Amino acid sequence: MPDSQDAPPVVAGCANCLIVDDEPSVRRSLVRMLQTQGFHCFEAGSGSEALGVLDRIGEAPLVISDMRMPELDGIGLLEAVRQRYPDTSVIMLTGMGETTTAVDCLHMGAADFLLKPISVSELQARVSRVLEKRALVLQNRYYQQNLERQVHEQAQRIQELFLQGVQMLARALEAKDAYTRGHSIRVSQYAVGTARQLGFQGARLDGIRLGGELHDIGKIGTREAVLHKPGTLTADEFRQISEHPALGEQMLSPLAQESPDVLRIVRSHHERLDGGGFPDGLCGENIPIEARIVAVADAFDAMTTERPYRASRAPEDAVNELRRVAGTQLDPAAVEAFVDAFPDPAELPVSA
Repeated sequence: MPDSQDAPPVVAGCANCLIVDDEPSVRRSLVRMLQTQGFHCFEAGSGSEALGVLDRIGEAPLVISDMRMPELDGIGLLEAVRQRYPDTSVIMLTGMGETTTAVDCLHMGAADFLLKPISVSELQARVSRVLEKRALVLQNRYYQQNLERQVHEQAQRIQELFLQGVQMLARALEAKDAYTRGHSIRVSQYAVGTARQLGFQGARLDGIRLGGELHDIGKIGTREAVLHKPGTLTADEFRQISEHPALGEQMLSPLAQESPDVLRIVRSHHERLDGGGFPDGLCGENIPIEARIVAVADAFDAMTTERPYRASRAPEDAVNELRRVAGTQLDPAAVEAFVDAFPDPAELPVSA
């Protein structure tokens, strides 16, 4: 059950009510009737005066207004109240010859109408019905909003748990391989620094961070014998390796709505500017910028990490290689942003 301070709004005793009529005797009569129902009544002699009263007291649960008044008539007041105070219920007062207009007012948003002369019992019954309907509308809105908030919070928690599980899986994957231990964290750090140089911030930077950390998650489906092979890969083995971006995207599909940038990184970090990459053979600007950034970070860390098929390279040599393949394999702007973000490669946290 919600706390009392979070409870849906209801009409309490001494609620404000505004009576609008250009005849003082009618207003006084209505005030007396409504005071018996516990209302704190305000009066106005025209629609314009009524809007001034509402501006002063704030929204009132109930407005009872005559149709014919000087300056601003009942229809004009109804339109203004519906626009400014949509949760205020308006009951229109009308004569026998104005019932057609009164019905039109219902279509314009009036809660009800009353025919003059007005009896106490009829007024009290109509007011009670109108305010009961108003309370139900407000309560329904409250519960709907509260339900949406709870659903959103639950969805966020589910996603957090999913991410925690995937991140643990990524750590477990690297822990089994001495050659790539810490690779994803380093790639994430390099990519974030590069992205900052390119103006990324906020949620976009968070996407780069997470995408860099999870970019190789699809390798969980690649045989260890292929991942650790010291020699040249066969065509079938390379096919297995080239499937890991698409597999990773499929694994992370629950992030599609909240973090589409992460999926773009996971799928496209092995694409090349010249179209020779995988899995989609994208070219140039068709490769998502997030993936182009992570590709630079991934390439640098791969070169400075010892692998089964080759020794590691010195950081300075790796930077020279990044610049050599800029424009064909890697995005030149991302390469230079990486260099600007990490001007002394020898100090970068490469693996032992």
